[in-house]
Amino acid sequence: MIIGVPTEVKPGENRVAVTPDGVRELAHRGHRVLVEEGAGVGSSFPDADFVAAGAFTVDTAGAWSADLVVKVKEPQAEEFGRLRRDLLLFTYLHLAAYPEVAEALLAAGTTALAYETVRLPSGALPLLAPMSEVAGRLAPQIGAHFLERGQGGRGVLLAGAPGVRPGRVVVIGAGTVGLNAAWIAQGMEAEVFLIDRDLDRLRVVDQIHRGRIMTLASNRAVVERSVAEADLVIGAVLVPGGRAPVVVTEAMVRSMRPGAVIVDVAVDQGGCVETTVETTHDDPVVERFGVLHYGVGNMPAAVPHTSTYALTNATIPYVALLADHGIEAALGADGALAGGLTVHDGRITNPVVAEALGRSGP
Repeated sequence: MIIGVPTEVKPGENRVAVTPDGVRELAHRGHRVLVEEGAGVGSSFPDADFVAAGAFTVDTAGAWSADLVVKVKEPQAEEFGRLRRDLLLFTYLHLAAYPEVAEALLAAGTTALAYETVRLPSGALPLLAPMSEVAGRLAPQIGAHFLERGQGGRGVLLAGAPGVRPGRVVVIGAGTVGLNAAWIAQGMEAEVFLIDRDLDRLRVVDQIHRGRIMTLASNRAVVERSVAEADLVIGAVLVPGGRAPVVVTEAMVRSMRPGAVIVDVAVDQGGCVETTVETTHDDPVVERFGVLHYGVGNMPAAVPHTSTYALTNATIPYVALLADHGIEAALGADGALAGGLTVHDGRITNPVVAEALGRSGP
């Protein structure tokens, strides 16, 4: 099969869909890999590394001419014209947050599989997990930066100082993002509260971290009090394939202290904070009611070398399965991959995505 790897064009997106090691694996299996010139530069992978691994460097049109196009982020408006009926696209889609992308895929008749809805029988999301881990670990670092007075924040050091209380971090959601965010925040010596509805998950956190991360059962009153007292709020609520529920309301944001910071990691699924707006790496923060909101929809792109390795490690087995056997046989052989099928034959085939977009399911 011919596999195309285009350069990502979303603002601030420096990741590439496949590392040179991933190219070598695919080339070893007999597939022809077309990598757009310069696609890996932002992730510190020069073209020569891809060529040495067995890829062919091509222009933009060449990369999109492949049978299977592998990307990182959803197609952008400037790429809609490259979508076609005989194309198989494999990438993060998050269509609930980007309905215009869904319309473009449907109009073109493209078959699209979404990384974020590939789901194991256990319920785990193997292609979302690596980027969720990166985003979760990055969130306290970002929050700490914008809490600095020079960035417009309250001037709070998360670690505090001898005789001075540390910053208070509230993490909403104890999934992959939330667990990683809470873990890193407590490692930074912050006072950390982790809120979730799943008491069993909170028990595990409590047993492992022994009070270094304080756990709270989620309800409206708990969220209201916690947000009002926080220096940094990290939104980490996930509905696989669907729109994130709004957990932090505008009224709660208004109750926060001036210069507090919100990092809404769920922004690429619509955001779990009512006042969040999507931002970019070039202009990452907006102020609403005196509170700084960080709403970058592709957070892991801030550390693209690490992120590209983490993503490729997870995606390559599925890319190889599709390339080796074709889509029908691959989906039949792997139920987890079948869960990724989102758009096919002009229809939304994932019922959760269809519901979020107000369309009938398969």
